[in-house]
Amino acid sequence: MKYNPNEIDAKWQKYWAENQTFAAKNNSEKPKHYVLDMFPYPSGAGLHVGHPLGYIASDVYSRFKRHQGFNVLHPMGYDSFGLPAEQYAIQTGQRPEDTTRVNIDGGVDKEGKQIAGYRKQLDKIGFSFDWSREVRTSNPDYYKHTQWIFIQLFNSWYCKKQGKAFDISELITVFEESGNALVEAVCDDNVVIFTADEWNSYSDDQKEKILLQYRMTYLAETEVNWCPGLGTVLANDEIVNGVSERGGFPVIRKKMTQWSMRISAYAERLLQGLNDIDWSESIKESQRNWIGKSVGALVTFNVKNHNEVIEVFTTRPDTIFGVTFMTLAPEHDLVAKITTPEQKATVEAYIEKTAKRSERERMADVKTISGVFTGAYAEHPFTKEAIPVWIGDYVLAGYGTGAVMAVPCGDERDYAFANFFKGQNGMQEIKNIFANVDISEAAYGSKDNVEIANSDFLNGLNYKEATQKAIAELEKIGQGTGKTNYRLRDAVFSRQRYWGEPFPVYYVNGLPKMIDAQHLPIILPEVEKYLPTEDGLPPLGNAAVWAWDTKQNKVVDTDLVDNVSIFPLELNTMPGWAGSSWYWMRYMDAHNENEFASKEALAYWENVDLYIGGSEHATGHLLYSRFWNKFLKDKGFAPTEEPFKKLINQGMILGTSAFVYRLEGTNTFVSKNKIGDQKVQPIHADVSMVNSSDELDVEKFKAWREDYADAEFILDDNGKYIVGREVEKMSKSKYNVVTPDDICDEYGADTLRLYEMFLGPLEQAKPWNTAGISGVFGFLKKLWRLYFDDNGLIVNNDEPTKDNLKSLHKTIKKVADDIENFSFNTSVSQFMICVNELSSQNCHSRAILEPLAILVSPYAPHIAEELWSQLGHTTSISEVAFPIFDEKHLIETNKEYPVSFNGKMRFTIELPLDLTKEQIEEIVMKDERTQKQLDGKTPNKVIIVPGKIINLVG
Repeated sequence: MKYNPNEIDAKWQKYWAENQTFAAKNNSEKPKHYVLDMFPYPSGAGLHVGHPLGYIASDVYSRFKRHQGFNVLHPMGYDSFGLPAEQYAIQTGQRPEDTTRVNIDGGVDKEGKQIAGYRKQLDKIGFSFDWSREVRTSNPDYYKHTQWIFIQLFNSWYCKKQGKAFDISELITVFEESGNALVEAVCDDNVVIFTADEWNSYSDDQKEKILLQYRMTYLAETEVNWCPGLGTVLANDEIVNGVSERGGFPVIRKKMTQWSMRISAYAERLLQGLNDIDWSESIKESQRNWIGKSVGALVTFNVKNHNEVIEVFTTRPDTIFGVTFMTLAPEHDLVAKITTPEQKATVEAYIEKTAKRSERERMADVKTISGVFTGAYAEHPFTKEAIPVWIGDYVLAGYGTGAVMAVPCGDERDYAFANFFKGQNGMQEIKNIFANVDISEAAYGSKDNVEIANSDFLNGLNYKEATQKAIAELEKIGQGTGKTNYRLRDAVFSRQRYWGEPFPVYYVNGLPKMIDAQHLPIILPEVEKYLPTEDGLPPLGNAAVWAWDTKQNKVVDTDLVDNVSIFPLELNTMPGWAGSSWYWMRYMDAHNENEFASKEALAYWENVDLYIGGSEHATGHLLYSRFWNKFLKDKGFAPTEEPFKKLINQGMILGTSAFVYRLEGTNTFVSKNKIGDQKVQPIHADVSMVNSSDELDVEKFKAWREDYADAEFILDDNGKYIVGREVEKMSKSKYNVVTPDDICDEYGADTLRLYEMFLGPLEQAKPWNTAGISGVFGFLKKLWRLYFDDNGLIVNNDEPTKDNLKSLHKTIKKVADDIENFSFNTSVSQFMICVNELSSQNCHSRAILEPLAILVSPYAPHIAEELWSQLGHTTSISEVAFPIFDEKHLIETNKEYPVSFNGKMRFTIELPLDLTKEQIEEIVMKDERTQKQLDGKTPNKVIIVPGKIINLVG
């Protein structure tokens, strides 16, 4: 009976689907275990072999946990809103919802392209997903709840005193009773203090404007990354080297009125929560750096000849007397107000130039020094000395206050800036306020061994003493206060796109109103064009039916807007991270129409026990998810503070690209081993045209593209064209993509699963090499032969031997330990060792082969199910108890001693390990082989080390 993986795969995938084998229960006596993958964005390119790596690892772990008796939730869905689908729609004239559906379900798109479909590709690999809980973030029955969460955020404020979010109605009650003077809230900086009487006298619109300054999600004019080529705002992580990651379009900084989220309110909780979760230190450090906590002082500098003040946050108030100049971010509101007429043109030109650089680029570029003097001066709070005010793009408007008090003697960047502009009008000499420190060559940035000098009342103090004294004196004169600051900024939550969640918002007198939750979802309307309108409005500005009727409580024709009972709806959509910031909770209760998940389901599953995904989401998705989870806990919905207990970042599987070499200026290609000194241009060739010996199929290559049809080839001495090879990121543009479908078709899904786990440690990047797959396939065939020969099943009921049991129990221990430690590659090695040992032992014992099938099951579930079935079982192997390790089978009771004569080993003898030296000597001396070696002589010495050696000397 031959091993036929294609038949076996199809049989068991059908069985699992029909029997809902992996459907998790929301009420089970078993302990729960929630294993989650970062769900994919379903692009038309489909899966390549790099994508399933994390999914296979999580599936191995999920299956293992089922064997251990857990009720496992292992769901899958699609992060299906986003810019790529919208751009494809613009290019091809197709509806994003149509292309998204085809990308998931498979089929032919309007371009005539055959799309495999993510669902079919995933099913082909044999994942134990609970597909009954599938979610798609672009489905109205899903984003209905995203809209509901947005409304909860809008109707909440954050109390600093209690460190959590509360309903906005509670804040209104405080305002009505006592005004806002004593309210400790996370809010806008420019809040005006009012009494209860004043609040109660305000109009409804005035009250709404004030409340917007406190709400967890609010409208504000903010600096954004505007991409004209895509017609939308981009997040920092969507920009690479100053251009959009998608399309490579220029990005500029621009002020726009946007929805924002007060994630900054949770900065300290986000920071402290990192201590309670099992994540890699590198990911935690990324989040710590992004949150950027620093302790120091907020200092106010008056601007000379103006009523304006410059607020600066500094971690070094001890250096206040070393301030040589000030630097504002080019986008700072004060720049336009304080710049002198003489400097106006220079300043405006600099601002325009800076707007073309992203914040990330400006932060990363520590080498370029640029800036412009505004012509204005600030006043030192103590000395009243005039301090020149510059602008420079190394200062960012959104970080701190957007202003820096520059102390060149104590900061390398300030030092470089001061030296670069030395001698120019508006740049003073560097002041040194450190005793016994030479700053002629470099700044002194250390806080250790500091003695402050040239600083009036701070002279002679160390860093800590001077810091406390400086803050106290600043507070005394009303120009400063001690403060803890965070780099983390509120998150812009608007996108000028079509393909995203619509906001449940309409506008009355320009102020936002929430649509009542009972009328959700507000469904994305049809539009003719997915580009911004001619007057620059977002794509929803093209919608013919996009207004809210407050009497009928429904969306109506846009031209019916009368601003009496029918009002305009929000034209922006939510960003891609909206739907992915809570999706793990929806899986807990995926078909609940009334709630995002019931309290019972949330209480049972709590949070994710194991989360696997890419490290590129460290400061995006993972930070926003933690923020939303904490907010929902504050409001009594989420049961835990943190969403993901343990996080593992899988490494990337790299492609092995193939290169052909074209002689410069010709259409002639030369084999790699014939290039010599000739000048050639390397060109990517499709890896499907190259065999495992690196030989190019020349005819296929010529037929591949029209411009290669007449190409000529200089072959090697064996008449072959040999390509070059290079390990790179797997991508369509490099023609090095290998699809899992092809591997499954040729070798079966279990071979793919085992091979991906065998490639190396899960968290490391590793190159894909198809040549290694045949070895894994050979292992599965060898495993099969333990159970079958050409005539059928050969498993017997023989008692297992000591060696059989030793091989099995070594494997039980190793596999269990490896899975718990996520060392999947070494488990595969152990399987190979075990099967080799059992084959050499000629083992066909049921007592060994039944537990072996269970051990293999998490990694190679199809063959394991078939073996289990052929052994006579009528239920799935998936929940059979994992074999129990028994240490006694690994304890050595005998030892095979080498017996040496004058240091040369002549034979071996197996003896019990508990024998004494005397007993060993007696047995050895009586052995006829010993007598033959001694030939009647008596040895001078018998050296015995129990458990190790026997040596007869002389």
